[in-house]
Amino acid sequence: MAPHIGNHNDTPLLLRPPLSTSENKEFVCGWGAATVNILVTFPINKIIFRQMLHNLNTLAAVEQVASEGIFRLYRGVVPPLCQKSVSVSIMFGMYDKCRRPLLDRNINPFLSKVIAANVAGTIECILVPFERVQTLLQHERYHKEVLSMKHAVNLLWHRHGFAEFYRGLVPVLCRNGPSNALFFIFRDKANELFPEPTKFPSRVVNQFAIGAMIGALCSTIFYPCNVLKVHMQSRIGGPFQSVISSIIEIYLERGSIKAFFRGVHLNYTRSCISWGVINVAYEGLKKIL
Repeated sequence: MAPHIGNHNDTPLLLRPPLSTSENKEFVCGWGAATVNILVTFPINKIIFRQMLHNLNTLAAVEQVASEGIFRLYRGVVPPLCQKSVSVSIMFGMYDKCRRPLLDRNINPFLSKVIAANVAGTIECILVPFERVQTLLQHERYHKEVLSMKHAVNLLWHRHGFAEFYRGLVPVLCRNGPSNALFFIFRDKANELFPEPTKFPSRVVNQFAIGAMIGALCSTIFYPCNVLKVHMQSRIGGPFQSVISSIIEIYLERGSIKAFFRGVHLNYTRSCISWGVINVAYEGLKKIL
């Protein structure tokens, strides 16, 4: 899934594979793995979204989504499909691109991972408009007002301007970089502790387990950032809320710190499946291409 991290400086620079070749392969594999993942997990994501937005339990959120019918189940899938596929590609490609020069300059390997992961996470934030549009398409309040992705883009652009696409940017910044850093650090450590098996079935199970455990952990730690993002992006127009005012508003509305983790159980279940699938698909595509 992630670029292999070994004794990077053992190989002379001129004998290493061209950077562009590696990058292109990783971008394509990341895009393909993320596409498979989104199509599998989108219905679960929609239920989690309703829990975050309305403070519902799992059963109530499932009933709400089910009551809207099968034809609206994948309403809003295009923005996350575009966003996540590109995001995963950026995550791995830019991480490797930033990390290599740091290692070449003998920067501490751990620090190189942290810096590269945060740079990649920051660059991923250019895709926030996709998350913004997805929020509007998944919110039942806008079913009649916002009819499609194109309609949502036109509404935000013509009525409210460019800045409206980046409402909720700060929670995404707080989430992306640090979660990327944790993912790559834990993943490298897991690969050291659990070497890849030689047999195909065992290898798939190993790849799935590593991706699932690390993905679930990272998504749970940064889950409140998603709650804040959804809360901030669930409105159109008006003043932009700060993170502090959003935290206070959510707490006063829901009366509990637990409200910031509403839906977390289904979220880490989804993340287990999601990152397990991404890890297996990514490694499989790398071997094919």
